[in-house]
Amino acid sequence: MNHMTSRSLSRLAKSIQGIGVRQVRLGCGMVLYTYLVSHFLNHALGNISMDALATGVRYHTLFWQFLPVAITLYTAALVHSGLGIWALYQRRQFRWKAIEPLQLVLGLSIPALIIAHIVGVRLGQTLFGNEKLYPQELYSFWVARPYRIWLMSAVLIIAWVHGSIGLYFWLRMKAFFERAAPFLLAAAVLVPTLALLGFYQAGRSVVEDSASAQWRADNLSPQQIGTAAQQGTLEDIADYCLIGYLGLLGLVLLARGARALNERRGGMITLSYGNGRTVRVPKGLSVLEASLRNNVPHASVCGGRARCSTCRIRVIGDCGLLPAPSKRENFVLNRVGATDPSIRLACQLRPVEDLSFFQLFMPHTMSANAHASQPHRIGQERYLVSMFVDMRGSTNLAEHRLPFDTVFIVNRFLSAVSQAVVECGGQPNQFVGDGELALFGLHTSPKTACRQALKAAAMIAANIEELNQFLSHDLHEPIRFGIGIHGGEVIIGDIGYRDHMVFTALGDAVNVAARLQDMTKTLACETILSEEVRVTAGLPADGLPEQEVAIRGRTELMIVRYVTHAKTLTGLVEDPDAVVA
Repeated sequence: MNHMTSRSLSRLAKSIQGIGVRQVRLGCGMVLYTYLVSHFLNHALGNISMDALATGVRYHTLFWQFLPVAITLYTAALVHSGLGIWALYQRRQFRWKAIEPLQLVLGLSIPALIIAHIVGVRLGQTLFGNEKLYPQELYSFWVARPYRIWLMSAVLIIAWVHGSIGLYFWLRMKAFFERAAPFLLAAAVLVPTLALLGFYQAGRSVVEDSASAQWRADNLSPQQIGTAAQQGTLEDIADYCLIGYLGLLGLVLLARGARALNERRGGMITLSYGNGRTVRVPKGLSVLEASLRNNVPHASVCGGRARCSTCRIRVIGDCGLLPAPSKRENFVLNRVGATDPSIRLACQLRPVEDLSFFQLFMPHTMSANAHASQPHRIGQERYLVSMFVDMRGSTNLAEHRLPFDTVFIVNRFLSAVSQAVVECGGQPNQFVGDGELALFGLHTSPKTACRQALKAAAMIAANIEELNQFLSHDLHEPIRFGIGIHGGEVIIGDIGYRDHMVFTALGDAVNVAARLQDMTKTLACETILSEEVRVTAGLPADGLPEQEVAIRGRTELMIVRYVTHAKTLTGLVEDPDAVVA
């Protein structure tokens, strides 16, 4: 129990450490997007009738004006808007993909477009007790001021596009995105379409009904839409708010210009890329921003959001003068096991002195069709189970045989391993000498991936046993092996240079699996799996012997389960109540 509590607290601490400005902005954005979906679905009821609209808005208002929910909504709106303005000031480079500055411009335009609506509805109710619902608002759009129809339609589309782009940036590296993308696209098209159609149908209904004097008496009373003086006051407030907001944006742009001048006066620094390329940039730019500003190719799957580590660089020389990594940068580097202080994220490092470095991942280009058909090839974050399998004694094997004989035996070993991996649903990924990295979970759930890896370990043992019998006349001693299995979040994608690209996984989970494989020599067993794999696979705690070990590169001890004979894992996976050694 203490171990479980300690691990839970450790995971919580790491999660909190990974929270930065972007995560706060994403959280606030999700609250606002949820409100937007609710509001759009309410609009869509206009395709049924005005009564349906009235019923929908009653429940919509009941939920969103519930005090804790209202506080959350308004806080999210203020924080998200403030962070958007901060992003305009902070961002020094606009040569990203076109969709990113588009999202920023759309987001900054939304407050200016909806100020009058918010003041007229919410502030009118707060100050004067006006009850403006759909009949009153639709009358204002379709009868009193028809030009506002296009303004409201633009607001709906802009807000939806802005939120959908943010949702795409968040989800595109998730494991389920490839499968969910068609459904998300359908929802992204249908929801605003139905909302706009509902807005149109309800507006037509109000235009027809408003010809009746009785309807006007029932829906356009001063209590509902306010007196002329109240409306004038609200319009003045809306104008002042709009002027204030536009003025704030103007101040931000002036501040950007002043900062640029100050940086140039403060001096320029030289960045050397290790391949002979150097650029001169003002102090304060991140290395990634400097690369993009000077058209230097630089890998960055997440677009400089510190959500991946593909922009990593290795600093050449003294690292003592570098700015300390932020919490977010430390979080990302720790997740991929990059504890060397010379390794930094280019999107986060803002040097103040001349800097020499080289990129760890060289950028490459792929066709748009390749990206569309295999989005995980350009980088994706997901849960995978990594299995390292290593052949023991291959060096001694080579000393007593001809090179071709040694290669033949190693290939037979790797074939036996790969056959088991494929039959159990995994994918052989990398071959390093006489070792192999296999991945499980590319197309399955974490639980299934863990169970597939355990079945594969048992099948590997059986296949190697058959291979030993086949080669018994040529081997002085049977082939032995070690297997390490661990699961966790990794980054998968194509890594390499030009025509030498390989699909692989990067991350702490892969490194731990390799360490566990090495540890089988110390514990004199064939397989070691992490407690993470056992729990995720749904195996009982007393099914496997437990050991607490130190993993190189980790400060905390780790609970692992070891199996002396991997072949016995078959019984445990098929019968969870079984106990193996």
